[in-house]
Amino acid sequence: MKRALGYFFMGLAGALIALVGRDALTTSKTSSSQPATTVPQARFVNLPTTDGGTTTALDFTFAAERTVNAVVHVTTETAVNVRDPFADFFWGYRAPQQQQLRQGAGSGVIISSDGYIVTNNHVIDGADKIQVHLNDRRMLEGKVVGRDPGTDLALLKVDAKDLATVPYGNSDDLRVGEWVLAVGNPMNLTSTVTAGIVSAKARNINLLQYDAARDIIPLESFIQTDAAVNPGNSGGALVDASGQLVGINSAIASTTGAYSGYSFAIPSNIVRKVASDLLEFGSVQRAYIGVSIRDMDQGLADAAGMDRIKGVYVNGITDGGAAQQAGMETGDVIVKVGTIEVNNVPQLQEQVGKFRPGNKVPVTVLRNGEERVFDMTLRGKEGSTVAASNTLSRGSATLGAEFGAVSGSELKALGLDHGVRVTAINGGKFRSSGIKEGFIITRVDQDAVKDPGQLAKLLESKRGGVLVEGVYPNGSRAYYGLGL
Repeated sequence: MKRALGYFFMGLAGALIALVGRDALTTSKTSSSQPATTVPQARFVNLPTTDGGTTTALDFTFAAERTVNAVVHVTTETAVNVRDPFADFFWGYRAPQQQQLRQGAGSGVIISSDGYIVTNNHVIDGADKIQVHLNDRRMLEGKVVGRDPGTDLALLKVDAKDLATVPYGNSDDLRVGEWVLAVGNPMNLTSTVTAGIVSAKARNINLLQYDAARDIIPLESFIQTDAAVNPGNSGGALVDASGQLVGINSAIASTTGAYSGYSFAIPSNIVRKVASDLLEFGSVQRAYIGVSIRDMDQGLADAAGMDRIKGVYVNGITDGGAAQQAGMETGDVIVKVGTIEVNNVPQLQEQVGKFRPGNKVPVTVLRNGEERVFDMTLRGKEGSTVAASNTLSRGSATLGAEFGAVSGSELKALGLDHGVRVTAINGGKFRSSGIKEGFIITRVDQDAVKDPGQLAKLLESKRGGVLVEGVYPNGSRAYYGLGL
């Protein structure tokens, strides 16, 4: 018994000695491998400035709050004719077409408290019904005041008062690297705000196409940003950090159809001019210098004796145009319009696009290494120096068409002495009849058509079936039946 107790106490003592030794070794190892814990010094994360001070981080809340209530969601409905392949199989192309309702969506910017809204032309093009959804969840009917496919802008009107608006900024003052916000309704996510910087200015991405039949002369001088823009943002606002409108978001460059880093906006100075023209005249009053132009390159710069490449080369002069009247010559290099420098074709077109026929503008050119300033009176397409207030007439909502005058030279080329052009078709009976934009109407039920106002009144006075005849710009004659 005593021997057993002895063995027990000896084992217990050995266990205690082992535990004490293990604790001593662990403490020693921990102390040698880990330094003492210290509390780090807290500091602000403002950015240092060049003078050694600090600046606080950018705050976009004011600009966002100032803008979201003035950006609207625009939805459209369009009835389109489609063919039924099964009916075509049994009846051939004599089978009646069926109508389907297609829906679209975009954004718009309220520019006046009494309900005028700027959006993209492609958002409402061809729509039979336009609805405007405000940020406070009101839904109003939108009516088209005017459209300009050449800049992809349109002006809408809703019946409302005391609406929030976005004030215009000066897009000429916008600088590359400056912060901007894109506000719109991408993918039906209403009142979405994203931020980015101005990546470039005066971009021509060949988005808008020249169309002589519809009298569309594109003007592209986009602001490029990296603010996230997606389908549904078209027509929305691009604002600076103070909440001023500097552009209308219009397009993205993407291989997927969604944002991939490149978005484009129409400069606000162009937007302001186009909206003003559409409201005052019903159409855009486009002014021209009267030159053919091209971008400068090294060869042209060497020929002109220039030490660096700048400006826009004058490739030719239009007879009777503003440039010829002022004394400009082929080979001149345009470097300024007013006080704004121009270094490529889009920049020049943007600056000239801000003016109307009859406006006087100083244009600076380089000739033989010397600067010369020409005071030009800009002219319209037909050489006029007066804005034309009666060149456009809109038919009723039922007709869904807009009418414009045809130039004397085009009438002569087609062997006509009268006619009115269909400048736009927004839906209604004109589109369902098959009439296309650019069609020149010469007669309605054998009555000669001479001007847009007369045509609109003539159509509104008719009832029942009406025969419309005319010719397309390529010379092909056509006849259409309208049910009024």
